[in-house]
Amino acid sequence: MAYRILIADDEPDITAMLTSFFTGKGYQVSAAADGESALKQAERAPDIILLDINMPGMDGLEVSRRIRDQVPCPILFLTARIEDTDKVQGFAAGGDDYIVKPFSLAELEARVQAHLRREERHRGETAVKFSGDLTIDFAGRRLSCQGSPIALTKKEFDIIALLAQNPGQIFDRERIYERIWGYDSEGDSSVVSEHIRRIRAKIAEHADRTYIGTVWGCGYKWIG
Repeated sequence: MAYRILIADDEPDITAMLTSFFTGKGYQVSAAADGESALKQAERAPDIILLDINMPGMDGLEVSRRIRDQVPCPILFLTARIEDTDKVQGFAAGGDDYIVKPFSLAELEARVQAHLRREERHRGETAVKFSGDLTIDFAGRRLSCQGSPIALTKKEFDIIALLAQNPGQIFDRERIYERIWGYDSEGDSSVVSEHIRRIRAKIAEHADRTYIGTVWGCGYKWIG
């Protein structure tokens, strides 16, 4: 299966060059010209993101901060500057690497492949496959069915991980809320039911069975 790469840069020439290059290398490429578009494209669960820092409006650092809890894939910043303070800000925003403009396409591809190989090793060590071809990659924080990614928010994945790592064990809403949101969170455990409803709807788009069962009057359990 081809890797999915998201390229976000406001310079059309760079976007066109990178799109042509990576398409020729067999990648599935999606492109964005600004931060808002990058946020939308990131919902499609790419395997890696090339993200320009100096985009107008919402810059790459803000995009990274807003998607980092939901998108676990490597983020490589494209930038014309590389001061130490820039590096600190980038890594704090959730970035994994820096590519300085102008860059060599050969070096860029090597960096991309290195990050993807690292992700593959992590997935190989921690991916668990369930009946119905549902796969949970706990280290990479990814869910897929028959190879198709299922995009989850951070809290949605945390709920799946909690239940799947304790198959058959019943968790009531209050316990799930305490484990995922924290004991000191000021909120209502009813939010758990809404999250589970969304998880089930997302899985139902790819699979014909239910993995999270309801034990009426008690709570929820993993039945995968």
